Amino acid sequence: MAAPGSGFWSFGSEEGSGDPDNPGPARAWCQAAQKFTGGISTKLCALLYGDGEKPMETGGKEDPSAPPRKPTCACNKKPCGCQKGDMNYAFLHSSDLLPAADGEVATLSFLQDVMDILLQYLVTNFDRSNKVIDFHYPNELLQDYNWELADQPQTLEEILLNCRTALKYAIKTGHPRYFNQLSTGLDMVGLAADWLTSTANTNMFTYEIAPVFVLMEYVTLRKMREIIGWPGGAGDGIFSPGGAISNMYAMLIARFKMFPEVKEKGMAAIPRLVAFTSEHSHFSVKKGAAALGIGTDSVVLIRCDERGKMIPSDLERRVVEAKQKGFVPFLVSATAGTTVYGAFDPLIAIADICKKYKIWMHVDGAWGGGLLMSRKHKWKLNGIERANSVTWNPHKMMGVPLQCSALLVREEGIMQSCNQMHASYLFQQDKHYDLSYDTGDKALQCGRHVDVFKLWLMWRAKGTTGFEAQIDKCLELGEYLYNKIKNREGFEMVFDGKPQHTNVCFWYVPPSLRNMEDNEERLNRLSKVAPVIKARMMEYGTTMVSYQPLGDKVNFFRMVISNPAAAHQDIDFLIEEIERLGQDL
Repeated sequence: MAAPGSGFWSFGSEEGSGDPDNPGPARAWCQAAQKFTGGISTKLCALLYGDGEKPMETGGKEDPSAPPRKPTCACNKKPCGCQKGDMNYAFLHSSDLLPAADGEVATLSFLQDVMDILLQYLVTNFDRSNKVIDFHYPNELLQDYNWELADQPQTLEEILLNCRTALKYAIKTGHPRYFNQLSTGLDMVGLAADWLTSTANTNMFTYEIAPVFVLMEYVTLRKMREIIGWPGGAGDGIFSPGGAISNMYAMLIARFKMFPEVKEKGMAAIPRLVAFTSEHSHFSVKKGAAALGIGTDSVVLIRCDERGKMIPSDLERRVVEAKQKGFVPFLVSATAGTTVYGAFDPLIAIADICKKYKIWMHVDGAWGGGLLMSRKHKWKLNGIERANSVTWNPHKMMGVPLQCSALLVREEGIMQSCNQMHASYLFQQDKHYDLSYDTGDKALQCGRHVDVFKLWLMWRAKGTTGFEAQIDKCLELGEYLYNKIKNREGFEMVFDGKPQHTNVCFWYVPPSLRNMEDNEERLNRLSKVAPVIKARMMEYGTTMVSYQPLGDKVNFFRMVISNPAAAHQDIDFLIEEIERLGQDL
């Protein structure tokens, strides 16, 4: 047991103030921990205070006449004969856990200790005084720890150590100062749902083995289609392993819609197909074309304006050009929220072109789809209701734990026709329930993870208005950052004007470059600034933000905000940290 005062927070002036209305973080977490059973509360408080025997001051006094609390166990025997006290994991292995005979007590104790590790990590995730990352180079981690797999089992003591080590070097993606990716944050209800999903450990291909989850998917996808604007939520859809796969599904279905014979006869039986997407679109459009045998040369990149939006006149010009060459335009993939600029393509104009030339219109709303939840910002996706298919990733702007990506399709039944293979050992036609709930045959996968429960439970917990407030806050923070740096010395915006999404793109120009002539030498030196600052951020562990070049623009920072924990103080910190880390360059 740790010595008093050596816990996660030391028991000092902050915790000893005696103010019941303003408890410190350790006391607040310990008070909440009293609701846990099975000894978790005592263990959690030991982590926080470093003194598992310290009585909790929760506002009331314990009855001195009350009998001492005993650890719980999992058996139903009266009287209970289970061994009490701490487990010695040095002599236990996974084979001693359930379903082993008499494995209940060891299992309960082990899982409670795993929960202790997870809860401690959760506390550190949101504490701004902690590092976002404890960075080590790959060769250092490989040398410092044995990651190899062995023939003989490790003890449970070693397994718990493995868990601690994994989280020690994990990136704290829920940290208020983590801005590196489009998917950030850590939602507590979503996390609980993920734990439950793993506990249920089932597959999504048939109703008979996932009845509740299949119904949740049906209800949730219908709701998402309603929000898109398809009457009554009609259509189809599926949760897939990320936006790239959702986009590939759209391409697959669009090809089948135009040439259904391709399913049996392959690409040799159909004309040369051509897809169109913007030059700022996600790389997954080309990757999908490669995977489906269409070829990356058959993906035509349409020019964008200075804000990164597809230019409709160039789209129509390239469609006509392709038809004149004898090619068959079959898909236009518009983007609602590009990865770098956060741009929204003009969907109404694109829909007009797709209707005119009878082309499948797909909208990649992986990043921007969440704005449909906001009455203030959903106008940016006007025209999405005219799309044939939509990719929408709730694991981005909506903050659902990874992974959670939906492909929504306006035409009901086409996914099934495109993908079904009638496997008789799974999809028997004489089952005693409605076979439309056996969703597996419309998916490319056989085994499919339960991704819907996280979104469904968070939606129940927050309501649509809760998601709306969360998204509005993130966009307000993006505008706050833009307003702070647009006229600040040492910062240059990549494009003029307020960003449409939370993406804020800028260069930091150190003092040594501010008076240089704008020539090739300056651009060459400027291109090295962002990578060095990013490396220093990671080595100090203070924050993380992405950078990249784009077209003729050298490396610049791309700030994105999707983390509900972020606040104005974190934006201020980021600006000052960039200045601190880059002023000597």
